[in-house]
Amino acid sequence: MIMHASRLPEYRAPFGAQCTGSEVTLRLEADKDSTEIVLCYSYGLYNFSYHEEPMKLESSSNDVNTYVVSLELPAEAGLLFYWFKTTVTRDYALRLLPDCGDLFWCKKNSDKVILFYVNEGNTQNGSGRISFEPPKIGVEENKYPYAWQITVYDKSFKTADFMKGAVMYQVFPDRFARDKNFSFDKMCNASDRTERVYHEDWYEDVDIYGKPETGYLACDFFGGSLYGIAERMDYIKSLGVNILYLNPIFEARSSHRYDTADYLNVDPILGGNDAFDVLISEAKKRDIRVVLDGVFSHTGADSKYFNKFDRYEGVGAFKSYITGDESKYRSWYSFIDTDDGSVAYESWWGFPDLPNVNENDLSYRRFIFGEGGVVDTWINRGASGLRLDVSDELPDSFIRQMREAVLKYSNNDGVVIGEVWEDASNKCSYGSYRDFMLGRTHDSVMGYTFRDGILSFLTHKMSAKDFNAYMEGYRERYPAEAYYSMMNLISSHDVPRAITVLAGDDDPGSRELQKDMYLNDAQMELGIKLMRMAYAFQIGYIGNPCVYYGDEALLEGYRDPFNRRTYPWDKLKKNQEEQVKFVQNVSKLREENPCLKTGFYRTIFADDDTIVFERFLDADSRDYFGRKIGEGCKRVVLLVNNNNSKTVRYSTTNDEVELVDATDKMTNEYVVSAGANAKGIIDVAPLSFVFVCYE
Repeated sequence: MIMHASRLPEYRAPFGAQCTGSEVTLRLEADKDSTEIVLCYSYGLYNFSYHEEPMKLESSSNDVNTYVVSLELPAEAGLLFYWFKTTVTRDYALRLLPDCGDLFWCKKNSDKVILFYVNEGNTQNGSGRISFEPPKIGVEENKYPYAWQITVYDKSFKTADFMKGAVMYQVFPDRFARDKNFSFDKMCNASDRTERVYHEDWYEDVDIYGKPETGYLACDFFGGSLYGIAERMDYIKSLGVNILYLNPIFEARSSHRYDTADYLNVDPILGGNDAFDVLISEAKKRDIRVVLDGVFSHTGADSKYFNKFDRYEGVGAFKSYITGDESKYRSWYSFIDTDDGSVAYESWWGFPDLPNVNENDLSYRRFIFGEGGVVDTWINRGASGLRLDVSDELPDSFIRQMREAVLKYSNNDGVVIGEVWEDASNKCSYGSYRDFMLGRTHDSVMGYTFRDGILSFLTHKMSAKDFNAYMEGYRERYPAEAYYSMMNLISSHDVPRAITVLAGDDDPGSRELQKDMYLNDAQMELGIKLMRMAYAFQIGYIGNPCVYYGDEALLEGYRDPFNRRTYPWDKLKKNQEEQVKFVQNVSKLREENPCLKTGFYRTIFADDDTIVFERFLDADSRDYFGRKIGEGCKRVVLLVNNNNSKTVRYSTTNDEVELVDATDKMTNEYVVSAGANAKGIIDVAPLSFVFVCYE
């Protein structure tokens, strides 16, 4: 027997990611047949060094020895991977691994066998397994067998307090709300771009064809504006929102605006810079921060910088390359002379409308980060930070400079959120591990991993046990400053609407088929239950519950552009109105109970279709970050029952959980209060949830 479990304090302490220069103690239990117990570790980021350290015998029982080693972690942020090595007799190895006899007989050098104890993967407690091979941690290697990971982040890393545990609301500006002064003619005349398609009817479906001469270009507009968002700020606040995240608002050709044309000005069709000032003013009145979307890996070809179509005054990079005329933007882009004499250029994923920018160009960096530049301009206009589009396609040094600039211009009160779809703590791209969770680039990242987990659990693709292990893995690998600021989303502008994934038919593939696919009555009924459980989990769990506009009103839709339909303000059905009220009410729980924002976390039960966890303050009413909390409950337990037919029975006295047959005593309330000495049983209905709030 060999045992180490990274999520149990008796084997690794402290838990999780650690700051530079701190100390971690590792323990391993092994049968007395195991000898020469060695800790193997490798650390670094862009380059790694390998080391071995013998472990000291700490104690022994009848058959088991306990070995220990304490490591002072590196002074420079990076990743530390570790595993264990032991020497055993051939006979003992065969007892441990009886099915591997042939492998042993192939090793003719001695009667001794070297075995490795490696990370098993996402188990409940982070336990390991025996392996003939050491882990693979190289950038280009298939990471199997797995090593344990300690994320070593910069000891100065701190996210802005407003970010931790905040409720976020994401808005796609063109599709949220027209303002009271909207004019269809004015919208049509806001630009001379003839490829644009304008919708006079707010409730018309999104365009998937474009104009005959151009085809689909994502250039259809409904006339939503920043004034419209400002006018709906009371509604946004009623959802418990603390942070408003806006998809791109800078001038661009398309309606998604990921093809930036002018970084320093709001698109006129959204109301221009004056509308932004009004929005910021209305947000501040309600204590709502605003985070903007920044696209810095590429611009639009139709922009003042590239200016391929001569729409803007001055010489852009494209004309400069062709004619030799001077342009201050020329060095931002990379051009290629083709064999046929035409001009080509590097572009984002090969789309010619999106020429790549050289982020290492110093004049580009000065434009983005310097005084009077992009970051300075928008932070001083009132933004509280930036979400970076395709973060993993930006150089680490660029993102480090981005965070430095945001902190500088915001007096250390701004944030940088990255678009990273995978595990940001050990993300590999462009030939190296990335500096994403080490406290130097991002304050946090978008929670697509959260989305994958919760939707998989609710659609029974992942058991509660596996879901809990999956989430505990991220909690273990991410620094707490970042994890408590995670943008925990279930929908976004880049993925299908959550209710469509949870209860709808499989994606048929083509836009023509997606266009007419909606949930039937039975699917909608199921979808509402699952959406409520998903939102309850968002509200209860660590991080920032993020609502994509319209999710609270049961908007449906497959991939882009159907996930970007207009908000149905004047056409809400009864079930949509009820869902909005539900979101408003559940959101109050987080505002009234700060332990749900920054409290400690513990899983109480995770098995089959049931997960139960608690958020709590310590005995001195302090949160995870040591701050005294004087409001709300000291402890809140969330019970999520994803079983179709069984009731979850919970004892408020001793946290015991069991599945029983449905009863007529199931609670119809989603919040139950329990006194400090409460004694009672709570039955949670199938496909439902309950918050238990302890005084």
